Amino acid sequence: MINLEEIKEQEIDLDKVYDYAEFPDKVSGRCNNCNSVYFKSSVKGGVFLRECRGCGMKKSI
Repeated sequence: MINLEEIKEQEIDLDKVYDYAEFPDKVSGRCNNCNSVYFKSSVKGGVFLRECRGCGMKKSI
């Protein structure tokens, strides 16, 4: 399990897919990394994936 304090101290890894339950948005509907509101969404294998169009940060919802 990922500790929120550890993530805040670390730089966000854009190659990793974060779990929304463990790493929710700081501001609802905005990217934690670049504060963008534009996302690409996809569903694969029953998993909803949200990717920021600005920086590429991914979250599994």
